[in-house]
Amino acid sequence: MVYYNTLGHNLKRGIFNFCKIISKGLSKPTQKFVADMMYGLLAAQSSHLTKIARKLNEKIALDKVVERLSRNLMNFKDAEKLTESYLKEVKKSFDDTTILIVDDGDIAKKCSKKLEGLCKVRDGSTGEITDGYWTAGVTALTAKHKQPIPVYNRVYSSLEKEHISNNNETIKSFEFMSAHFPKTTVRTLDRGYDAGYVFDYFIPREETFIVRMDGDRNVIHKGKKVLLKPLAKRF
Repeated sequence: MVYYNTLGHNLKRGIFNFCKIISKGLSKPTQKFVADMMYGLLAAQSSHLTKIARKLNEKIALDKVVERLSRNLMNFKDAEKLTESYLKEVKKSFDDTTILIVDDGDIAKKCSKKLEGLCKVRDGSTGEITDGYWTAGVTALTAKHKQPIPVYNRVYSSLEKEHISNNNETIKSFEFMSAHFPKTTVRTLDRGYDAGYVFDYFIPREETFIVRMDGDRNVIHKGKKVLLKPLAKRF
């Protein structure tokens, strides 16, 4: 393995040990690629292959390193295996108090013109409509770690042929939680998920969830339709 000198020794060793665990069973070249990308992304704080390649500090021409990383990315077919291994490892930190946080978002690429599948998104930072991609994600909060642990993330474009709707993409993240976590693990969602399709998914499956709701929503309480906000104040 190439010697890297950007991050501290203990942190580097931790990264490589973690990569070794989650890539177990994959080919040696694939294991090295996973370690290179994981280290490079963290060290460079960027997803640009040239910046990642520089942090790898290899004794060959930079363009050759970029070419190798690009080729491996194009040919990478083990995402599902890697995800399963990753989940198996991080689940060791989960317990009955673990909370799953659902949060969709966006990646604004306002300066990009030729990236594949660029679609119109609402930039969450500025509120502007710009070019970019949508994201659907689930993160776990645990008592054992101060930082949240990502468990699901998908970047997608509304221009993809198979794209149905953003709600459908959110449902995919729900299905992921159903497949990998007990019904009793609390799913938490912010006000933007105060919608019928969310309740229609979780309630029939008896999955535990919390949604921050809009105060002017009507709810049924003791057989009567009432506004949520005054009802909540009673409790």
